[in-house]
Amino acid sequence: MLENQTTYSKMIRFLELFQLNDTDEAGTIESVRKGVEFKGTNLWTLIFAIFIASIGLNVNSTAVIIGAMLISPLMGPIVGAGFAVGTNDFDFLKRCLRNLGIATLVSIITSTVYFSITPINEAQSELLARTTPTIFDVLIALFGGATGIIANTRKEKGTAIAGVAIATALMPPLCTAGYGLAQGNWSFFLGAFYLYFINSVFIAIATFIFVRYLNFRKVDWGLYKDKEAKVRIYLIVFALITILPSIYTAWKIVQSSLFKSRANLFISHHFDSPKTKIIEKNIISEGKKKIELTLIGAKISEENLKNIKNKLPQYKLEEAELNILQDLSSPNVESLKYEILSEVYKNTNTTEERQLEQLRKELKILFPELTSFSLTESKEFRSEENKYENFHLFLTHWSKNPQEREKEKLRLFIETRMGFEKVKMMIE
Repeated sequence: MLENQTTYSKMIRFLELFQLNDTDEAGTIESVRKGVEFKGTNLWTLIFAIFIASIGLNVNSTAVIIGAMLISPLMGPIVGAGFAVGTNDFDFLKRCLRNLGIATLVSIITSTVYFSITPINEAQSELLARTTPTIFDVLIALFGGATGIIANTRKEKGTAIAGVAIATALMPPLCTAGYGLAQGNWSFFLGAFYLYFINSVFIAIATFIFVRYLNFRKVDWGLYKDKEAKVRIYLIVFALITILPSIYTAWKIVQSSLFKSRANLFISHHFDSPKTKIIEKNIISEGKKKIELTLIGAKISEENLKNIKNKLPQYKLEEAELNILQDLSSPNVESLKYEILSEVYKNTNTTEERQLEQLRKELKILFPELTSFSLTESKEFRSEENKYENFHLFLTHWSKNPQEREKEKLRLFIETRMGFEKVKMMIE
């Protein structure tokens, strides 16, 4: 009997660790009501934060996006809506929803204006990440909202609220929705706005749950008290309707990830060998599933390929079509060679441009009267030797004609600096 009482006491002490004491009800109500208003300072802060977040998405800067989320006041009316439902204050709920609507509209207009005038139209990875919401975003919003309301109800607020603002990511989806409108891309707009919507809904739901758990004072409905149960049912149904599309999206992402993982395992087991090199790999997990490989090295016989294809079901890849390209005379391989050479040429040109830019800076210091120059590679036919000789032609423009000694000094400098064997200089 004594042993049972000791065990029970230990359980009680353990459960007491999870109790939320020191609730500042008056301070929480004041803080929530203050954060709901969107006029003056709050409205201008929101506009500037949207501009900052849009620029961060545009230039793919995570640091800038995080900074915008930290200064954004967008979470105020969302937390206020959950707080209002939790305390049965539906007059306050109307105010929260009205202000949230204004904030959302202003945010989308601001981001649309920015993405309409920016010269960078390409969608960066930070922007693309906000177009496909999943169940994981729902969980982040739910746990983030719970953290936010718990932190908000403490007398010592701490830094949790700032972390919640970053984790739940309300700003980037709105900016991405603005990008979708500016580019006329409705799939971007709808995907991003849906992410913003589910974030908002589940932050509000988490707030509602903890407001009820902490037993905040409710507004008395009087004769309409029986409708409180109906409101809870409506809230649950609304949450389920909101969450279903994100569950489907998450399921598709998980299935795609599993297919790619199995495909890579299959490839490593059957095609990764010292005699064979994979120069191109393409795994298609959407629609008709395919595994496409381009190989060089020892050619795999048709019989061996057939045996390898028969092993696809062992990796749960029976639906996948396996395409192996080994013929080096194939047009696809020629195309691949062209792409590789183009990339090499592009990288070479980029390196040369950097060298010329550095050369320009150095010449500006060493030869200030040299106003412009061009450097080209050329050939000279020498008839007495019956052969061509390579050289670099250095064409220059000067603000004042240089002396012969200065010209020779410049020519030798170019040969040494650029590593050329022969440079001929001309003055225009």
